[in-house]
Amino acid sequence: MSTDALREMVERIPWFSPVDYEIFLFLENHDILVSPKILAENIEYDRQYVYKRLRVLTEAELIESNDGIYELTDLGREFLAGDVGEDDLPEP
Repeated sequence: MSTDALREMVERIPWFSPVDYEIFLFLENHDILVSPKILAENIEYDRQYVYKRLRVLTEAELIESNDGIYELTDLGREFLAGDVGEDDLPEP
């Protein structure tokens, strides 16, 4: 997914925050498991804020956590691919 397409998603979904765009972009470009601290360091946001947003995205089933380590879910990947619309997302 292009950077512009991700930005459009963030603007379109009312409960998204600008940092969500950065989280998705990082996880899409680095298919790895990541802690909030490492993610925050790489996207240059406050760790506490990144952690808060990761919890919201986890509640929306776009990201999943296993013992504090995060990754995209299948729904998150489908969303990034444009296969899931905003009406299909569970609102946190």
